Amino acid sequence: MKNVLALTYWSFKEPLTQSAALPYLKIISKELPENSRIFLLTLEKKSFSMTKAEKRKVTEELASHKITLIRKRYHRFGFMALLSYPITLTHLIFLCFNNKIQFIHCFCSPAGVLGYILSRITEKKLILDSYEPHAESMVENGSWQLKGLSYKILFYFEKKQTSKATAVIALSEGMKKYSLQKYGLVPKEFYFKSTAVDLSTFKPRSQMENRILRERLSIQKDILCIYVGKFGGIYLKDETFQLFKTASTHWGDAFKIILITDISRRQVEELANKYSLNCANIISFPGPLSQKEVIDYLSISDFAINPVKPVPSKRYCSPIKDGEYWAMGLPVILPDNIGDDSDIIRRNGIGAVLSELDSNEYSNAILTIDTLIHPPEKEMIKEKIISIARKYRDIKNTETIYRSIYQ
Repeated sequence: MKNVLALTYWSFKEPLTQSAALPYLKIISKELPENSRIFLLTLEKKSFSMTKAEKRKVTEELASHKITLIRKRYHRFGFMALLSYPITLTHLIFLCFNNKIQFIHCFCSPAGVLGYILSRITEKKLILDSYEPHAESMVENGSWQLKGLSYKILFYFEKKQTSKATAVIALSEGMKKYSLQKYGLVPKEFYFKSTAVDLSTFKPRSQMENRILRERLSIQKDILCIYVGKFGGIYLKDETFQLFKTASTHWGDAFKIILITDISRRQVEELANKYSLNCANIISFPGPLSQKEVIDYLSISDFAINPVKPVPSKRYCSPIKDGEYWAMGLPVILPDNIGDDSDIIRRNGIGAVLSELDSNEYSNAILTIDTLIHPPEKEMIKEKIISIARKYRDIKNTETIYRSIYQ
């Protein structure tokens, strides 16, 4: 028996839990002995609340993978989060001993703070997954201040996590160098994986299904760009709408946008008006959609954008969205120096990389996309992109890592 406590800093229904935690836990579950269990902690936001029926369905589905869900209230990282830790920590200490937990598996460094403290108290093995800089990234993108409490706390614990970890699974091989420079050491068990995608789930729909959905949205022959993600924080907002404006100037009213994002329709319209975009050409979905719905909209799109702020620490990240976009065969517009993805796009000619965030680069990007989304190259490019996803982002490629850790 090898029981695992998995820690996240996300709500269960958040896309990151669904795409960047659950698929890996299901792989881990297969590697564990038959009588083992995984206990998954999520921190719930009101905006991602579940009904009783949803909770019941989730509980049953997770049980089939030997996973038990533990839901706690979310607090923004900082002082309030630390105040809530004693109650959560006490519960998890008892859980570790009562359920004979052997491994504490943390997704990203904010969850790793709790994982590190638990590991020190219980002496359970600490595994850091999706290992990348978070504290410095929050300062670089303007969310935190260098002298602020949140930064100081998280950076301190990032160093402590690294020194205590039995194994780390980094999102970039460059994290070896970063870890040595910033934390003064490189963990002995160091693994590397790009954020992976279940290609059996993320795959294009049939032509008939795509045609029906496009007809329902009244965008039959239009050029459709999609963005799935947030605005602000680590993501560009005004620059994204400037890019949309450039595309609108190039294609006119034939250019349409789908936004599956966290901002309201009113905010979308304010940004559209600011950059003289026709609001009627923007379809927006504030709040979470089901994974199936997201895949449906990805399938009818012609290309995608991933407006990650190109701050220095993002050289060590691996955006999940690029993998999902590629799995659907979509060319992607991405800023430069975003993990390994910018280089992959540039080297394979499967999208456009923004060397600068200016009108000239936006125009060049749209011209590049224009050549990729029209026949006869379109289907050939689509298959090429899917093959890139298979090579770099197939979740099956991560199985050997988890097998090595949990064998």
